[in-house]
Amino acid sequence: MQGVAETATAVAGYAFPNDFHVHWSLMIVLYPYITGIVAGAFIVSSLYHVFHIQALKPIARFSLLFALAFLACATLPLLNHLGHPERAMNMFLTPNPSSAMAGFGYIYTAYGIVLILEILFIYRETLVKLKDQASGFMKNVYGVLSMGSDNIGARALALDHKVIGFLAAIGIPMACILHGYVGFIFGGVKANSLWATPLMPVIFLLSACVSGIAGIIVTYLIIKPRAADSECIRSCIKFLWGFFILDFVFEMLEIGMHAYLSTHHWHALHELFWGPLYQSYWIYQVLIFSVIPFFILMGLSLIRFNDFIVKLFGFIASAMILFQVLLMRWNVVIGGQLMSKSEQGVVSFHPEWIAKEGIIPAIIIMVLPLIILFILSKVFPFWLPAESESSSSK
Repeated sequence: MQGVAETATAVAGYAFPNDFHVHWSLMIVLYPYITGIVAGAFIVSSLYHVFHIQALKPIARFSLLFALAFLACATLPLLNHLGHPERAMNMFLTPNPSSAMAGFGYIYTAYGIVLILEILFIYRETLVKLKDQASGFMKNVYGVLSMGSDNIGARALALDHKVIGFLAAIGIPMACILHGYVGFIFGGVKANSLWATPLMPVIFLLSACVSGIAGIIVTYLIIKPRAADSECIRSCIKFLWGFFILDFVFEMLEIGMHAYLSTHHWHALHELFWGPLYQSYWIYQVLIFSVIPFFILMGLSLIRFNDFIVKLFGFIASAMILFQVLLMRWNVVIGGQLMSKSEQGVVSFHPEWIAKEGIIPAIIIMVLPLIILFILSKVFPFWLPAESESSSSK
């Protein structure tokens, strides 16, 4: 099959010949991972713009740009996976409401429009001021981005604030649908006993919130390691711990329900979790990258350590959780394909480094949002001078 370079390296039990290849490989692991970061980052911003969590003000703008940078790359894994990526636009030219993937295309586009509009309205006052200071090409750029309006009077800004609140409010359910729908796509595969569970959209959505908050913490501390607002980091850690509790509990509930019900599919799932997924699931995802950051976040949330300890261990725990969510995506996407369709055997999978859907292309795709974020920073300032001064003084 075109585009499949990776092959299973070991077979145990009875497996059909068409089970030897893992057709949804690393690119399909990255696809829900990136969209999850997008949804989670947007929710961080909405906690300030909609729910008025003042402690999150220093990262309210930054989190939107962070979401936009990852949103711009969310479809790249899918396009790389497709044998004919040039046909991707056919979902809009020939709409098919019954297609699950076409549905994602509509949701992705609508959410992207809302996100861009919210960024433009939030930055409009700043863009007008930057336009007055700029010259040449950048003056024209700021003129277009400010939507041709130089009015930054009190009434105009008050109207902008209402529009921002409206966009942020409708953006929350859209962000939830964006990633919950990814879980719906997997949960809708009834023939796969690992995927076919109503909890799949919930788990994907909660892990999205976790990865988005963790990504914001890690990136914020990398950009401003000393000047990062300590109270903002403390608030992010508390929200991260809260969402992570729900995420981890639902992940354990899912496998616990499978084990307790012991349906005719359980023997295949048991062979999978205690076979090819034993290390990646129980050792890495659960024991190392779930239990350890859980207790770190609990300590940071319940005990008021000094700012250095909070930033250091907050960074470590957030980085570990980012890897935990990636492992979760791996164990769901890859793990669901390691069971033989006979349910009497399993296969093993090891990705190649240099292949169309190998490790190197996956690394490149994950680096691209950071490059886009850097480019965005040259047009949209992450922090205003007054915010930087207030942050550094705390």
